[in-house]
Amino acid sequence: MPRLTTTCVIFLFVILLNSFVSFGQTPTPTPKITEEEGVIKVDSRLIVVPVSVTSTNGEPVVGLTLKDFAVTEEGKSQQIESVGNAEQVPLEIALLFDISASTDAMFHFQKETAAKFLRDVMRPDDRATIYSIGQKLNLVQQRNTAQVSIEALRSIGSTKEQTAFYDAVRQAAEQIGKNASEGRRKVILVISDGEDTNSEGILAAIWNAERKLVDTVSGPQLRQIRVKARDDAKAAEQRKVVRALQDSDAVLFAINPTGSSVQLNSMSRFGQDNMERFAKETGGTAFLPMFGAIDTPDNYQNQINMRKNSETLEKIFRQLANELRAQYLVQYYAEAEYPNNKFVKLNVSVPGRSDAKVRAREGYYAKN
Repeated sequence: MPRLTTTCVIFLFVILLNSFVSFGQTPTPTPKITEEEGVIKVDSRLIVVPVSVTSTNGEPVVGLTLKDFAVTEEGKSQQIESVGNAEQVPLEIALLFDISASTDAMFHFQKETAAKFLRDVMRPDDRATIYSIGQKLNLVQQRNTAQVSIEALRSIGSTKEQTAFYDAVRQAAEQIGKNASEGRRKVILVISDGEDTNSEGILAAIWNAERKLVDTVSGPQLRQIRVKARDDAKAAEQRKVVRALQDSDAVLFAINPTGSSVQLNSMSRFGQDNMERFAKETGGTAFLPMFGAIDTPDNYQNQINMRKNSETLEKIFRQLANELRAQYLVQYYAEAEYPNNKFVKLNVSVPGRSDAKVRAREGYYAKN
């Protein structure tokens, strides 16, 4: 075997040394940053607040922009992201029509006036869903245009059924929240006396209270237990309805067709109080028109009252239409942390317009 010369050994050593140096200098590939890793995530929630702005005489205040509004959340000022007005933001209406015996006397009259309201208010890109309220919420017409919705409304017949008022409003709120497209103004219009005689929560509460009783309980004592169970259940059902309305970002308006009869008994007053609470907490209005009777033995007086009632109801629908034309959709991102299910209080104002009357939802429930 031939011997290596010193020169060859040195040459081989240089080659090996260069190889190791080159290996050590090979650049480490830069790890790829995925799209998800490159996104900065901000823990914030988009809060949608429908706001109606009217003048002192009830006329819509139009033309307001983002800089005209101010929003506070739990007393802290918020940065408004966007403001859409009624001309820009389509309308989503859920119309709930009470078909129970408590509203039977003026049934046809109410339907025709409500139909006129839909025809006057709805634009081509607006949609309405028609429901009837009896023993349960009944879908009469899925969301559609004004003309289709009007025909569906006119097809509704009256009944002697009891009324599941709480169930109906809660389910309608859930449906409008689920079915309406993003960015639409959501309105629930209820034509009812607000009385509830058949919601599942109330029936279950009365049944559970009676189930615990012994056979010796009867008469006034049994009635007292039933009334207490019913009243406690009504308070619980009210809270469920308010939560559903707030979660859906819907504004509730109500028209009570029983008029002055509300003053006749506590149940009627309670029904009106229901609607006033739901309207107030969502930024809507509960109307209580003073209708005259149209089913008296005096046909001439019935005709006079019918004409007056028509004028009263049309005036209410004009006011309601004004509020919808004055409605803005204010949106902002809330970044504060709150306990789950806490009711977060809101306040919306138009600082530069002392003459403006502002209606808006009173808050929202935090969801983590």
